[in-house]
Amino acid sequence: MSDVESGSVSKGLEGIVAAVTRLSSVRGQIGQLVYAGYDINELAGNASYEEVVHLLHRGHLPNRSELSEMKHQLASYRELPDQVISLIRSLPIDTPPMHALRTCVSAMGCFDPDRDNIDLEAARQKSLQLIAQVPVMIAYFHRCRSGKELVHPKMDLGEAANFLYMIDGEVPGAEKANTMDVCYVLHADHGMNASTFSARVTIATLTDIYSAVTSAIGTLKGPLHGGANEGVIRMLQEIGTPDRVDGYIAEALASETENHGDWAQSL
Repeated sequence: MSDVESGSVSKGLEGIVAAVTRLSSVRGQIGQLVYAGYDINELAGNASYEEVVHLLHRGHLPNRSELSEMKHQLASYRELPDQVISLIRSLPIDTPPMHALRTCVSAMGCFDPDRDNIDLEAARQKSLQLIAQVPVMIAYFHRCRSGKELVHPKMDLGEAANFLYMIDGEVPGAEKANTMDVCYVLHADHGMNASTFSARVTIATLTDIYSAVTSAIGTLKGPLHGGANEGVIRMLQEIGTPDRVDGYIAEALASETENHGDWAQSL
């Protein structure tokens, strides 16, 4: 009998320290998310997304001058190469958004003459560029598949407000922009999840950052990771109204139990 069969070897990475990070800590058992020492409840609704980006990239919340510089830097990085915009226009309208995003990030590496520079500061700058460019890619693809003209970035808007502007074609109101900003803050970092792990494995080979982020997006889109959100949306659409929730769940659980029974009998 092998060590795995006997149970003397842990499967997966259970009990293994894969990395040490100061960026965030997900404490699921007590329902706590911490960014660089700050509880998420201290940040969400109190600090802007740009402030949180600075915290995660520079190690501290910015002062007024540092925040102004971060906002300007992100805004200046939003433009995409014309070839990538042409690529977005050429994608079939039924392309799943995560497929489109994965393809666009990979393509960005083809148009960066400094793509293979793995110097730490260069990697930081490329990371900030992608932070600014990913929402632009998503907004452009959404407009294309909706048959609408592209709306180009508005440089005097923050990250969240600019994304909504590019999606809707109009400057969002304060409440809408603030809501999106809080969503950005809540999703800024989530510890060593599957996509983070895949990105770290990829970049550890000393490849370029575009390859690492492409790996992360490919992992994120899976239904057992970020792709689960799409399943939730489909489930809510199937349920339709709150009065159907209990019946839907009971039926789903009964179906799951029946399928497991059939599977067990086939062994």
